Amino acid sequence: MKGVGRNPKGDGKKKGGLKVHMLTDVHADVPVFARISEAKQHDKNFLKYLNVPKGSMIVFDKAYNHYWQFAKWTQEEINFVCRLKDNAVYEVQQVLFEATQPCEQAGILKEEHIHLRYAEKKNGPKTKTLCLRKVTCKDEKGRIYQFITNNWIISNEEIALIYKNRWTIETSFKKLKQNFQLRFFYSETENGIKTQVWCTLIAYLLLTVLMRVSKSKKAFSTIAALIRIHLISQLDLVWVIENGRRTYIKRTKTRNKAPDAVQLSLF
Repeated sequence: MKGVGRNPKGDGKKKGGLKVHMLTDVHADVPVFARISEAKQHDKNFLKYLNVPKGSMIVFDKAYNHYWQFAKWTQEEINFVCRLKDNAVYEVQQVLFEATQPCEQAGILKEEHIHLRYAEKKNGPKTKTLCLRKVTCKDEKGRIYQFITNNWIISNEEIALIYKNRWTIETSFKKLKQNFQLRFFYSETENGIKTQVWCTLIAYLLLTVLMRVSKSKKAFSTIAALIRIHLISQLDLVWVIENGRRTYIKRTKTRNKAPDAVQLSLF
C-alpha cells in the first residue's frame, strides 16, 4: 500500500495503511460487499462502486457525503440517510416541523426542506441544486444530530431509528478485531495483505452461517473459540457448537472424611 501521512525526515519511512469499506445487510448482519483501498483515498469514493437495487435504503456516516452521488441516487429512486457535515452550506426553503417547547428528553427538534449546491463535474463552472430533507434530533445523552435524506415518506422518528441501526456495522468490525488475526499482517506486500483480509471476511461469514444453522445462543466469541479448538477434528461443527463448551465444568473438591465404624471393621 502507498504511504500515508507526512513525509518523514532523514531516512525514515512513511507509514503504510489501508481502508476496508463494507456494505452490510442490517437484516442478515453480514457484509454483502467489501472493497479494500489505500488509506489516503477519500471515503466518499467508495460510494461509486455500490450497485444496489431500486428502492433500497443506504445508511452511512458523514465522512461519505457526496452530493453528486446523492443526486444520482435520487434519480435512480435509491434512498439514503446520513449525517450532515458541520461545514455544509445549504439554503433553508421551508421549516416543516419545529418543537414549540424546549425538548428536555430525546426526540425530534426540527424538520426542514433544504437545497444544497453541487458541481456536476469536478471544478466545473455549472452547479446544480439538490433538494433534501433535513431532520434535527437529540438523543438520550443530550447530543444533537442533523440527518439528511431524499426520502419524504417515512416519519422523522424512522429516520433517526434508521441511522441508529447503522451501528450494527461497528459490532461487525468489533467481532472481526476480537476474534481474528488482524492485529498484524503475515505479509508486507499489497497482495498478501488483501488476501489475509479477504480470508478473514470469508471466515467471519462461515462462522455466522454456522451460528444461524445451529440456532445457538452462545456468544460469537465462544463459537469462534470452539471452532478454533476443533478445527482439525473430524466432528460435525454444528454438533460442536450445540454441545461443546469453551471451558471445562468446574468440579467441587470433596474433603477427606474420617471412616465410620462399619468401614473400620472391614480393614
